[in-house]
Amino acid sequence: MVAKPGKEPSPHSELPQYVRFAPDAGHILMFDQRMLLMHGFSLGELRRELIERLGLRQTRELFTRLGYQQGWEDYQSCRNEFGGDEQAVETMLLLGPRMRDIEGFVRTQPLRVEIDLEANRFHLEFTWTDSWEAAAHINHRGVGPIPACWMNTGYASGYLTALFGQPFLVRELECLATGHHRCRILGKPLSEWEDIGEDAAFFQSDKLVSLPSLRSTQSASNTGPTPATAPEEHGLVGASAGFNAVVYLLKRVADTDATVLFLGESGVGKEQFARALHRIGPRADHPFVAVNCAGIPQELVEAELFGVEKGAFTGATASRPGRFERADGGTLFLDEIGSLPFAAQGKLLRALQEREIERVGGTTVQPVDVRIVAATNEDLRQAAIDGHFRTDLFHRLNVFPIEIPPLRERREDIPLLFHVFVERFSLRYKKSVQGVTRAALDALWNYDWPGNVRELENMVERSVILSDAGQPIDRHHLFSGGERLSNEPLSVSPMGHLIGKQAHAASRPEVQNLADTLLEQAGSMQAIETVLLNRALERNDGNVSAAARELGLGRGQMQYRLDKRRR
Repeated sequence: MVAKPGKEPSPHSELPQYVRFAPDAGHILMFDQRMLLMHGFSLGELRRELIERLGLRQTRELFTRLGYQQGWEDYQSCRNEFGGDEQAVETMLLLGPRMRDIEGFVRTQPLRVEIDLEANRFHLEFTWTDSWEAAAHINHRGVGPIPACWMNTGYASGYLTALFGQPFLVRELECLATGHHRCRILGKPLSEWEDIGEDAAFFQSDKLVSLPSLRSTQSASNTGPTPATAPEEHGLVGASAGFNAVVYLLKRVADTDATVLFLGESGVGKEQFARALHRIGPRADHPFVAVNCAGIPQELVEAELFGVEKGAFTGATASRPGRFERADGGTLFLDEIGSLPFAAQGKLLRALQEREIERVGGTTVQPVDVRIVAATNEDLRQAAIDGHFRTDLFHRLNVFPIEIPPLRERREDIPLLFHVFVERFSLRYKKSVQGVTRAALDALWNYDWPGNVRELENMVERSVILSDAGQPIDRHHLFSGGERLSNEPLSVSPMGHLIGKQAHAASRPEVQNLADTLLEQAGSMQAIETVLLNRALERNDGNVSAAARELGLGRGQMQYRLDKRRR
């Protein structure tokens, strides 16, 4: 399109050009994200069948979560293309509805939009016309008492949660499916709704998942937390596909006595998932005993696990039970199981097989009834191959492995976790915190989170301590502990655009000389792109995501370019 003199094209009007069709390859792309062109009536039939089989409530939750994921992904695409600074908030806010228009779900018009970022106040009211969902619902079930635009409300909630960095809930106040002449929605932070009811079910994928609290962090009490208002220390919060996959596996294994092995990087929350597993299982009324195997001196491991009799060794002045006995009837959580000494591994294997233990220095065998849940950030299979871990013990533990994805692979969970941690530490330190700045939010999105959820929790605690009462959390409050965060230098281009380090690098003489060489030897843009793609993949051992990061591309953009070369 041609822009008016002195004006840049509007991102809203530019959006259609980001939709590309490659029918010969079977691809439809929007922002290099693969899309599917499908029949609306087929999706409507699927919706009808799910309602008949699962009921309205469960179908509504499924479609709302599906929309939430779509909204989150569309925001990330818009943000990557058009930026996410504070000046772009209004633009980004309107891009989401425009994306939904182009995707064919509904036509959106703003009715009342009030945003005060400094005061952390929001009131977002829109109207929907020509809603596919409402029409499909009326076609199959007629006009009724329940609003029907579930996927669209989920989409708006996911998009706004990603945009503002805190849990947002969008509720449909009027709907064609309830007899109104239009659909009308209202969006506010989750903490500002008095009763979220079933509308927030996409945050709560099962009974072991805690919803973010309804208490606003703007009104933190100065009297300290009470049992009724304090956030649950071990509640699970998440909305990502990776999180929900773990929750699904927990639900499947909870009612059994099968041994569960949690796998994942340090800090992903393995103990929190283990506690949740215990809470929803039949042993919930019995003890949950956790032991960090790496934190026990090697010479005391057996005494800690199996107990000790008086006089068994120097310093054993009294008999005492071990962790197995204390967990009798309940769950024994063995964290960092890979650090157990080899001798202790053998005794642990016997205890698991025989369901009985013998105290150190004792002569009596005691039966124990415990469920074993273990966790490790090591590759136990490889450790067994290398001879560092007993193969028979590995197979005994590896009955039901559950891999917990790192936080960088489930970034949708960051706003929810951030909200919960801010609330928790605001109560603990009796300090009112008012939101988060755009700079801090962008830093949270871009950070790689090597320490995962534990690192996020620690950073939020630090930021609550450092921030001033009544003020938002800023980037320097979060990243003041030596974290390596890219501080991209910015300047202004001759056209008035902000440019970063990649643009600076491109202007250096040595880079320009390299460009001359490429043009002379490669000869075409396609050949140059092929060289860059191949070299990036070689430098990163074939890892597409890592190669994409090195080239400054999204993974979808990288995959699109790789697929294009194969056509």
